[in-house]
Amino acid sequence: MVDLSAGALTPLRVLDLSRHLAGPFATMMVADLGAEVIKIEQPDTGDDTRGRCPPVDCRGMSTYFQSVNRNKASLVLDLNDAHDQEIARQLALSADVIVSDLESAVLDGADLGYQSLQANPGLVYCSISGAGHPLETPGHDLLIQALGGLMSITGPPDAEPQKAGVAIVDVLAGLFATVGILAALRHRDATGEGQHVEVNLLTSLLSGLVNQATAYTSAGVIPRRLGNWHPSVAPYEPFAAADEHLVIAVGNDRQFRGLCTVVGLEALAEDPRFATNSHRNDNRDELHNYLAAEFRKLPAHDWVERCSAAGVPAGVINSIAGAYSLADSLGLAPIVEVPRPDGTTVRLARNPINLSATPPSYRSAPPELGDSLRSNDPGKYCWSIR
Repeated sequence: MVDLSAGALTPLRVLDLSRHLAGPFATMMVADLGAEVIKIEQPDTGDDTRGRCPPVDCRGMSTYFQSVNRNKASLVLDLNDAHDQEIARQLALSADVIVSDLESAVLDGADLGYQSLQANPGLVYCSISGAGHPLETPGHDLLIQALGGLMSITGPPDAEPQKAGVAIVDVLAGLFATVGILAALRHRDATGEGQHVEVNLLTSLLSGLVNQATAYTSAGVIPRRLGNWHPSVAPYEPFAAADEHLVIAVGNDRQFRGLCTVVGLEALAEDPRFATNSHRNDNRDELHNYLAAEFRKLPAHDWVERCSAAGVPAGVINSIAGAYSLADSLGLAPIVEVPRPDGTTVRLARNPINLSATPPSYRSAPPELGDSLRSNDPGKYCWSIR
């Protein structure tokens, strides 16, 4: 009987050969669900995100690194060194899963590529790249946001293209990698056979463009920058109230009629220019002007209360601090206290997955560089190192 006390993926063993964000995000997801993860880091500097600061916490550790590396052990290995290559290979041959975003030349030189590890027939090997192999476009989120079209639809129509406020392509790729890994493990459970999972940032973004992508693929429409307007729904945008901004997210004609009642413009609901969503999209400039004049008359929270009472989706635009405060007030407990070896804790974002029988666990804080035990004999190197 497998002990699932640590999570649904206990006792899965994962070798993390990834850096930056996409791969470490995926390995943290499986670690939260109980997998044992060993993160291989380069000597002296470790993962590049250790140096991505400010900000840093009270101990001087990069908060960027901490965001995707809890529940892992860190092992420093130089993959250009023969001795360290052998340690890494021994770990790889006994791993259930490998996640890598390393260049082919590095993997081949260390004998750590997928084909080189066929002596481990149940291995699930996940490769993450910028645009797939053999074309190794650098996997930088900003570059893929540009190449993948996201920047072309982000920002005001009369301003320069903008990136998203977070590395959303890396996060998408990390999630797709996690799904691919879990699917491959399900196949292995049924057949005993591992396989190669390949995810790249470019097609992860193209898939994540959803309705904007299908506008092009199915209708030949090339989406453009609309600022805060939605290409298919109106009004679905922010408005300036008397004190701050709020967002109105009208998703259907019934909600629009409710909004018209809330702002005292009932006639708009019967106006042929605005009666249906299609007509509202055709006349969104006029509609915006009518609504904007009314919203300026009261504070944002007053409008939110009135809209909510009428079944109209509305909310203020929170800061990150405000967003966490809201989630906390709703009982979502969005922050977890994760223990450090010295008895202190670090506050991190909770894993959003809720499982009734095997929920995520928060066993260890993001590791100090090379915090794990090191053996001079790769044949004696073992997994349970924490």
